[in-house]
Amino acid sequence: MKKRGSLHPLRFRLETAGSQVMEEEYHLVVASLTSTLPGAKAATPDESSPNDESRREGGPQELPFSENNRTSVTESFAHLIHGLKVEHLTDRVIQRSKRMILDTLGTGFLGTSTAVFHKASQYSKIYSSNVSSTVWGQTDFRLPPVYAAFVNGVAIHSMDFDDTWHPATHPSGAVLPTLTALSEALPQHTKFSGLDLLLAFNIGIEVQGRLLHFSKEASDIPKRFHPPSVVGTLGSAAAASKFLGLGSTKCQEALAIAASYAGAPMANAATQTKPLHVGNAARHGIEAAFLAMLGLRGNKQILDLSSGFGAFYANCSPKVLPSLDTHNWLLDEQDVAFKRFPAHLATHWVAEAAASVRKHLVLSDRAQLSIDHIERIVLRVPDVQYVNRPFPDSEHEARHSFQYVACTMLLDGDITIPSFQTCQIRRPQVRELLRKVELEHPSDNLPSFNTLYCEISVTLKEGVTFTERSDTFYGHWRKPLSQEDLKKKFRDNTSRVLSHDVVESLIKIIEKLEDLEDCGMLTTLLKGPISTQKASKPSSM
Repeated sequence: MKKRGSLHPLRFRLETAGSQVMEEEYHLVVASLTSTLPGAKAATPDESSPNDESRREGGPQELPFSENNRTSVTESFAHLIHGLKVEHLTDRVIQRSKRMILDTLGTGFLGTSTAVFHKASQYSKIYSSNVSSTVWGQTDFRLPPVYAAFVNGVAIHSMDFDDTWHPATHPSGAVLPTLTALSEALPQHTKFSGLDLLLAFNIGIEVQGRLLHFSKEASDIPKRFHPPSVVGTLGSAAAASKFLGLGSTKCQEALAIAASYAGAPMANAATQTKPLHVGNAARHGIEAAFLAMLGLRGNKQILDLSSGFGAFYANCSPKVLPSLDTHNWLLDEQDVAFKRFPAHLATHWVAEAAASVRKHLVLSDRAQLSIDHIERIVLRVPDVQYVNRPFPDSEHEARHSFQYVACTMLLDGDITIPSFQTCQIRRPQVRELLRKVELEHPSDNLPSFNTLYCEISVTLKEGVTFTERSDTFYGHWRKPLSQEDLKKKFRDNTSRVLSHDVVESLIKIIEKLEDLEDCGMLTTLLKGPISTQKASKPSSM
């Protein structure tokens, strides 16, 4: 793919002339950020000699996975974060990442109507700072950057409507809030271009993808840790480190610090706590980068060790990254999936197969389904326990239910944002239909977003059975949403929060983001104004 020219280098570099003055200013920023807790004092830079590292406390030294004695895996990641420049970006990566940014902003604005966003926002209001960043769509509400990143990240994942990648994670939600918060927090004379934003964003995405490729376990739908809480935290730290212009050593420390923030159990899937995983990833990435800049140290081989990043994934086999000269972006090779309705990605195969079966059962798309004639519904899906919820009782459980999505599509012929409201979940027709659903797990239907399928069979009381199968739904990376449909999703998601003019301005800015000279134009639009159509009360979702 064609690579970009170096017309818009990052404005901020600590190694440029006057860097000592700028570094002092950034320490003042960090001091403000770290003073948000009552009585807290900002740390001072670590003045110890590099030779002091040999005297750090610690137990027996563990041998790293890497057999390369010259460069550790962690060092290679740090060199990549520090060394990648705008000219390394390809046209395809820029176009794909702009689509990710547009979709992520849209899901974030929509998420500001949810109860979990309002709970996170109320909590974050106890913190204050001389430095503040925008909470998306809230004209009169700003927070310290780490908490603005937190609540915006929560909003993005609050309905499980954000993008999904392979190996499995939600890549954008952990990174974009980090960068929008930082772009406002830094000294006013420091301006970031759209290409600066795209570079840092893609570094955050790239780090997540590279880490996920270290383990076969990561290729499957997760069972233990929610991936954004692990790789998202390190990706956020990488993006923040790039935006702050940290050197390789500081980038290495930021990754080590971020690893100690990482990890959240899958047991909290289908609850209001799950969106916190993405919000915390964004927040902790900023904290890790600032703490590294202030001199905090971690294990410099954090990605090499089985007791480091290897603790999160079985059979982890890290490898030193290629040099910058031979670097290829994973996003160039593997696109993301965009969802058409707010639920777990695996349910999108179910919805498409159910829609096909419905055509055999009704006279028209909008006709009502007579559930009395249905004897049995069989879903042949992968064995993913946290999406096997026969009788969901909340919005979040319904978003993680093969059974509910199938029954809703059969009944209504469509799945929309209101489909997950409590009044819809508890409809008598839905509950009756749910009692007729059975799951089967064929041995060839593996729990991977790259290979799974859904087959649905509906048997009527007179004995007739209709069967349909979905191998790839519209929105999957093999069948991507058109640009027009992606913009329609963005407009639908933002119309209750932003005015029409702001919505259209955001679309235009993102479409030409590589030409934007000052990201301040973008962050100004993220504030609002708020549309008169905005709901007066938060959704219960």
